[in-house]
Amino acid sequence: MRKSSKPRSGIELRYRKDMRLYHLMLFVPVLILFIYNILPIPAGILMSFQNFQPGKGFLGSKFVGLKNFQRLIALPDTLPALTNTLVIAVWKITGNLVSAVIFALLLNEIRSQWFKRTVQTITYLPYFLSWVILAGIMIKFLSPGSTASSMGFLNTILVRTGLVKDPIYFLGTNETFRATVIVSDIWKNFGYNSIVYLAALTGIDPTLYEAAAVDGAGRWKQTIHVTLPGIAPFVALMTILSIGNVLNAGFDQIFNLYSPAVYASGDIIDTLVYRLGMENSQYSLSAAVGLLKSIASCILVVTGYKIADKYAGYRVW
Repeated sequence: MRKSSKPRSGIELRYRKDMRLYHLMLFVPVLILFIYNILPIPAGILMSFQNFQPGKGFLGSKFVGLKNFQRLIALPDTLPALTNTLVIAVWKITGNLVSAVIFALLLNEIRSQWFKRTVQTITYLPYFLSWVILAGIMIKFLSPGSTASSMGFLNTILVRTGLVKDPIYFLGTNETFRATVIVSDIWKNFGYNSIVYLAALTGIDPTLYEAAAVDGAGRWKQTIHVTLPGIAPFVALMTILSIGNVLNAGFDQIFNLYSPAVYASGDIIDTLVYRLGMENSQYSLSAAVGLLKSIASCILVVTGYKIADKYAGYRVW
């Protein structure tokens, strides 16, 4: 005899109905993700081993094996782009980490809550602006200008205070472009990046500060012996997880700021792929570059998470 099923409560039925609505809401984003991120992967991999011609398509284009990768190695722009990517990415990772930790420590010392919230809001704002907007602002702000009246704000200050004799081409010379990109990225992100460290600071036991104060430690020694050890695991974790971004130097930022005059110091793998594929129509070569970068990034991400799991106890799944 068949047993009757246990009647579901109204709360359980309402919960299942709500979950169906949530899944329905996610359908469109997941579909967009599948079309633009998942579906092109097999085509891109196939294109890397072909002499792809749009008129013939993927099935009609000639298979050339590893010739695209051999051309890539012989390409004079490949090594400079790889070097620039590594240098810019490593400096960005280091600068964002150090600046976020220092800012979180300084913000933690503020006792006035309204002032603290105001500073946090102001420093968070640049993070939510796209590089398309910020690039336009930076070009005007850093412009050397052809005349004194058209000179950017920063160059105007530097020239009028006598710090420099002639205006500096921040975005137009190889000597200054890389530093400008790194500093501007740190400025954009340090406020938002400090959130995780501010959260870590709230988890430190207040009695540790009380014990340090009883032992005669001032604010500086409390920071050295209590605060920094308390957030050290989080700093180590964020450093390990950032390994996967070593080959991501920021396409959107550099693409909106660079020019042919600074290719030697500012051209990265992503901009090289864009120029090869979109400007020069070398689709197979650009796909080969993207495939190599994807494989290397995947290895770095997996390595980073393995290290994080082993030494910091952090697991994604």
